[in-house]
Amino acid sequence: MFELLQLASIIIEIIIAALGVIMVFKKKKNYGWWIFLTFAIYIVYDVANIGGWVINQDLLYVLFFIATISALVFVIMIYKEKKRK
Repeated sequence: MFELLQLASIIIEIIIAALGVIMVFKKKKNYGWWIFLTFAIYIVYDVANIGGWVINQDLLYVLFFIATISALVFVIMIYKEKKRK
């Protein structure tokens, strides 16, 4: 049951990452790259977890910090865009 939830989560993360790239090319929204980066890191982590990959804990901390900063950047960019309208 829980493995199915993790698989569903990975599929949703892939969709979100793809939508980030689509936002860049079709909607001309540069924050799509930040969305892609955030969820690409989540995908790598989840796939590594399922696959039993051994990843250095310090590297994981750095990746999650990058994902967090990336999410902060895209939220700020979206906030500023809405504020301008």
